Amino acid sequence: MSGPQESGVFTALRTQLQEAATEFAGGPDALEGILLGLVDDVDRAVREPLEIFPVCHHSPASALAMARRLREKQPKVVYLELCEDMAPLLSELRNCRLPVAVQAFAGEIDGFPQEWAPLSVVAPITEASAEYQAIAYALDTPGVELVLVDRSSDHVFQWDRADTEGTGGTSGEEDTPQAEEAALHGEAVGVEIGDLRPRFAELEEHLLRHGKVRHWSEWWHQYVEVPLGDSDHDTYRQVMFLIGSLFRRLAPGDGDRVRVDEDRERYMWTRMREHLTATGADPEDCLYVCGAFHAASRVEEFGVHGRSGTFTISPRTATTWQYGLIPSSHAAIEAQFGLAAGSVSIAAAQWQKSLKRTKVRPYRLEGQAGARASRAKKALPAAASTAEAPATDRLSGFLHQPPVLDGLDEAELLGWSVDIVRAARRNGYLASTADAIAVFETSILLAGMRDRAKPTPYDFQDAAVTCIEKDRVPGRRDVRRLVEIMMGGDRIGQVGYEALPPLARDVYDRLEPLGLKLQQRGVQRALLDIAGRPELEACSDVLWMLRRLMPQGAARPIMGERRLGERSIQESWDLALGTHQRALIELGYEGVSLEQVLEQRLRREAYGPRATTAGVLAAVEDTLLYLRSGRLADELGTHALKVLAAERSVDGAPEVLRRARALLAYYRTSRPTLPAWIESFVKTGYAHYCTLLPTAFRDEDATVGQVAAMLGFLFSMESLALSLGCDRTQLELAVAQSHPDDPSKTALLWAAQVQLGTLSRTQLRARCDALLDNPLVVPAYPRYLNGFVHALEPVPGLADVVVEAVSNAFGRLPDTVLLPWLPLLITTLRKGAADLAPLLIREAGRIFPGRLPALDAWVPPWRTPQEDPFAASRARRATTAPRGATLLAARPSACDAVAGLLGCEDGWAPTGEAGAPGAVLTVTYPVTAEAIEALLASG
Repeated sequence: MSGPQESGVFTALRTQLQEAATEFAGGPDALEGILLGLVDDVDRAVREPLEIFPVCHHSPASALAMARRLREKQPKVVYLELCEDMAPLLSELRNCRLPVAVQAFAGEIDGFPQEWAPLSVVAPITEASAEYQAIAYALDTPGVELVLVDRSSDHVFQWDRADTEGTGGTSGEEDTPQAEEAALHGEAVGVEIGDLRPRFAELEEHLLRHGKVRHWSEWWHQYVEVPLGDSDHDTYRQVMFLIGSLFRRLAPGDGDRVRVDEDRERYMWTRMREHLTATGADPEDCLYVCGAFHAASRVEEFGVHGRSGTFTISPRTATTWQYGLIPSSHAAIEAQFGLAAGSVSIAAAQWQKSLKRTKVRPYRLEGQAGARASRAKKALPAAASTAEAPATDRLSGFLHQPPVLDGLDEAELLGWSVDIVRAARRNGYLASTADAIAVFETSILLAGMRDRAKPTPYDFQDAAVTCIEKDRVPGRRDVRRLVEIMMGGDRIGQVGYEALPPLARDVYDRLEPLGLKLQQRGVQRALLDIAGRPELEACSDVLWMLRRLMPQGAARPIMGERRLGERSIQESWDLALGTHQRALIELGYEGVSLEQVLEQRLRREAYGPRATTAGVLAAVEDTLLYLRSGRLADELGTHALKVLAAERSVDGAPEVLRRARALLAYYRTSRPTLPAWIESFVKTGYAHYCTLLPTAFRDEDATVGQVAAMLGFLFSMESLALSLGCDRTQLELAVAQSHPDDPSKTALLWAAQVQLGTLSRTQLRARCDALLDNPLVVPAYPRYLNGFVHALEPVPGLADVVVEAVSNAFGRLPDTVLLPWLPLLITTLRKGAADLAPLLIREAGRIFPGRLPALDAWVPPWRTPQEDPFAASRARRATTAPRGATLLAARPSACDAVAGLLGCEDGWAPTGEAGAPGAVLTVTYPVTAEAIEALLASG
């Protein structure tokens, strides 16, 4: 698009570059085309009637030039390269402390793959940025319109399906002290104004090597920020156009990324032409703020007179987007966009220093936290426009002039050296005045080695690390991090109360009785005396819901707990809501109250495609704990029946058993009758687990703990299930049909047979002795013990038999067998039965003697001869004449009343009649009476 449209402004520069290309390349070739193309791009951008202002993201030089230009030009319309759907949020920036990020969030998506959910786009804004200067000017100046022209958040994911603009995350630096601040943006996709970095790896490597710098941020500071800091407007624009064109023309052939970049440029120019047509604004009164990379665009739609009608903006999907402001930080911005650590903090310090040096008055939003009070803005004059001077070639002069060497500011460098030594001593380093002198001299030395007269903050950082950091880091922060803090620190933004979503404001309002400044960062201790101040119970409910909904650490209970049927009278909490403000704001995208968000999440968990019975029961329990909603609990409990009936595995059986027991105990103590759903759940679960029991015993994937949980459900819920109409024969048949091969499950089956009465304890002891007598089975004996220990879940009465089995193993096995077998026993019990070991230990403590001297004379109970405790009473009864039912005959009124109720009219048999049966039942079954007699005799 050059050639006929070229102007004569850069003719001299074109001639020089053409001669240089001919001399270096030996004739016309690709080099000449690239060099002349750079000048053509600059020429075309300069000649555009709608003034283009190229910027680099978070660049102090761009912000300074923007502030100067806005005060000089006073544009009436500002077009800004930012997602157009974020415009309503910009006015809320005045209620925040920068840096913050404008966020678009979609929890439920429609039109994108479900695995992408949730979608999040963030655009961080700092005070030392050109976009903030444009926003502050437009919002606080009457008569100025701010128009965002970049693609919407929905189009970000439509166009960038394979590759996104930001890295999303913290670059894996989770162990660093600043990792928490670096993760403030979460997994969001970052959009930035002015992404200006070489996309050609060899070009970046060449610039870093010849510039004698370590990373791109340092190169940009040294060779762009410093020279452009005091340049005039035309020079700044032409140099930024040139840099953007250079990086664009030397970019590798990434087709997808180039396509997205060009579509963005078509999108922005289409939106600007639409706005100009609709409003009739004069392009001379407008300013277009965009990244230098997009300013050097070569698409046909470029310019107000560009080609129209060739680009169609695709419609947005049906996804519903939520918008808000979240806190950001310098570390989060660096991690989001792959910048060097500390570069944004150094840029912020450079911004403040440039303001003092140039006396430029920046724009700040009225009423913003941390901003100085400024005078009231006046409306723009009605006819104060003056003709702009024709463009001149400032680029040639800038490229010809030697680099301006700043003089050494010894006072500044000396202050840095003293401050870093002071900070190092506070953090445990053995630094002294000699180290301050060494840092001072080394900074000058490094700057000289890198062809710089004045040490940059990066030179000083390297010098401090060299001179102060020895063999180890004594504290949490190393010297490099201390320099970053000293240069301005990792400034962390905060979203003000008025800019928060309704849910976040509601949380702060409901926690106001605590008397804490919860918007501040850091951990604060909250003490709740609920018994003395009943109004704090509402605060306790809010804190427990926050603990359920927010990340770990936002609300952490120190004292107090919440269980079914229990309430704490005193609680202590560590609260860090200010630190986790982003998570609280994102909760506001899901609803207007904590109760609404929690109910939605519980429903989503219960009705999700991967919902399990244990998960649904957990949702029921959380409903009762946090919402106290019987209606929702009954609804979710009814859904748990359907999920249980559809399950064909026993993976969640232990969790189902634990939660079913807890819910059953809660309902039994808090309600006069059980809910219908839990009765149905017990009936369904009884039949369901009876059906799966034989298969589970044979299934190799089913663990012994899962099978034990199934038996625990069947045995512990048996009485309730039978009362509801279940048949015990189903359980007996299921156990009879079970034939496990695994030793652990075999022992578990024996325990179930003992519980059902089909196997006596004597037979079980005989089987255990047979296992120890068989040398082929001895290596597998720990697995049998593992099964016995798990059997304590469904049959806790077998604890004495399990202790006996373990004791017999230690008593009968020789050391040659016992010692190699002992580690296997310990690891088996620790891995498979750690929760049941306390029950086993308590039973052992009851059986074994409590003192060491008594151990020598102690005889295990299972080795003591078993005597019949009722033998004496039987002997006495044999020698004594039958006495009949003497008490009944002496006091017949009770029996007469019972006989009348039962309809018995036969009357009493004569006392002296021969063959009178007397108490026939007690004579036929005397065991109970004999046990009572023995108990009374021993007492």
